[in-house]
Amino acid sequence: MTIRVVIVDDHSVVRAGMRMLLESDPELEIVGEGENGQQGLQLAHEFKPDVMVMDVTMPEMDGVEATRRIKQEIPQIAILAVTIHEGADYFFRMLQAGASGYVPKRAAPDDLLHAIHVVAKGDVFLEPRI
Repeated sequence: MTIRVVIVDDHSVVRAGMRMLLESDPELEIVGEGENGQQGLQLAHEFKPDVMVMDVTMPEMDGVEATRRIKQEIPQIAILAVTIHEGADYFFRMLQAGASGYVPKRAAPDDLLHAIHVVAKGDVFLEPRI
């Protein structure tokens, strides 16, 4: 089964790196990319992906608000927070908004791939060192 993924991060270099990593997994298909939460919300409606890889802090609409709105409007989409923030505040805000997982950007590439597969199955993924 192919897992359809949207990447939402305000840094183009990060999006490009994630795209390269995700393209290395034949079970993943990147269907869209956005640079802020507003674009993420639009992409969620346009593509209805299985998983959205969502940064937390972005301009226009942050990942917390985008996650909250996406989960209210299209609850079947799993959202995986991927961020530089490792503090409990960000972690709990994303989970309360409806994220299915939380991976710090310092995590190993294989951890991100594994997390996408986990949340796509409807399970929760929390990076062990958080």
